[in-house]
Amino acid sequence: MVLENVETNASQPKDTLPRGVEIIEALGIPDWREQEKKIVRRLDMTMLPQMWIIYMMNFLNRTNIAQARLDEHFEETLNLGNTDYSTAVAVLTIGYMLAQLPSNMLITRVRPALYLPIVAIFWSGISAATVAVKSPGQLFAVQFILGVFEAPFFPGAVYLMSCWYTRRELALRTALLYSGLVLAQAFSGLIAAGVFSGMSGKMGIAGWQWLFILEAALSAFFALTAFFVLPNYPHSNSGSAMWSMTEDMRKIAQARIQADRVEETQTTTVWMGLRLALTDPKTYIFIFMNICMTSSYGFNNFFPTIVSGFNLGSSATTLAMTAPPYILGTIVSFFVAWNSDRLKERGFHIMINNCCAITGFIISVATLNTAARYTASFLYTSGSFSANALVYTWAVSTLSQTPEKRAAGGAIVNIMGHLGNVMSPYFFPDTHRPRYTMAMILQIVFAGLTCATAFGNKVYLRRENKKVRAKAEAEGAAYNPFTT
Repeated sequence: MVLENVETNASQPKDTLPRGVEIIEALGIPDWREQEKKIVRRLDMTMLPQMWIIYMMNFLNRTNIAQARLDEHFEETLNLGNTDYSTAVAVLTIGYMLAQLPSNMLITRVRPALYLPIVAIFWSGISAATVAVKSPGQLFAVQFILGVFEAPFFPGAVYLMSCWYTRRELALRTALLYSGLVLAQAFSGLIAAGVFSGMSGKMGIAGWQWLFILEAALSAFFALTAFFVLPNYPHSNSGSAMWSMTEDMRKIAQARIQADRVEETQTTTVWMGLRLALTDPKTYIFIFMNICMTSSYGFNNFFPTIVSGFNLGSSATTLAMTAPPYILGTIVSFFVAWNSDRLKERGFHIMINNCCAITGFIISVATLNTAARYTASFLYTSGSFSANALVYTWAVSTLSQTPEKRAAGGAIVNIMGHLGNVMSPYFFPDTHRPRYTMAMILQIVFAGLTCATAFGNKVYLRRENKKVRAKAEAEGAAYNPFTT
């Protein structure tokens, strides 16, 4: 753990504790190290799994429309035109983008144990309301509002975790949280297949409508349980920490986060952090890289439709066959993230995975052979998943000279990256079904641009590291380079 591995500065007297440990020692709790381990275990058994399951439901509700499209009654009931489905996907992303930053500012002033479950209940109700839409305009409105209410959860969940976990603990927990999204992609097709085959026509309700109803109900159920499981902040007098932790544990939890956030540099304000992020060229490099990455990832909302073009069988079979590429993508993304952290390298990992995705896209363009195209889907899903996670991780770790800059820079890169999610649905007009040749070519281009930007950024950061080293040597300070 971070506090157990703090090294005493050579210039300090031997009987002087490092400042971080001193904060906790001042509490006068003799077994604080054992108590600290209990705090982390308690969080891992309560807060983390609760947020993981809600985030999975968040994504399932957000992508229901992709599965619903395979029900023959969906487009017929809503009278969708050539690009109406693409517009519905895009407007949800717009709502998602607009709400993220204001929500993350709001969560610092409210109780997250109330705020996050409440927004989950709202998005569950809005998702269920999709069953009543009868026209493209109504679908666009519901999708936009759904995006607004789904936006707060992921950044809010990461913010809450950062208030309880130290920096050394947070990276792994964030990766576990993100896995909820990838697994939701893997199993959404299987869930839809089961609903369509077993519920279509029951009580006069179409299969795609049952899908929205059942998943919204499940999402609302887990949101209700979150009221009792999620904690507020360590200093709060409410939330699950009041019953899951002793008073000494709560004091240690607050002190260890305070110790972990101690900075020798001058404290900056939120607005100064925003200015630092906006004036840093690296921010714009990551914005461009993230836009290209999400644009090359555009197949995600159309994957069931793409697989249906392979003519593998019924809609249920098609939905079931969407799962294996996502499951492999989950496994590969965990390995790539682990290896990237082990080697402390980002650029080549992003480039190699995008090259795998490009290979898959090229195969999809070059042949009509069903086996080859289905095999290609494993390549571009695994490559895209792995690279997508690393781009954002690289940005946050690089734009981290101060906590305020890290918060502002990470939010800016994440929000602007969603522009790719707004554009990419229009790569897939209905008239290009089922092969989507234009979309595959555009995704090759954007994946290639991601590779080029990653390589350029790697070269740029290496040059920056030479400047950082020279400055450190001149000042006799520690050398802390950027990860390349």
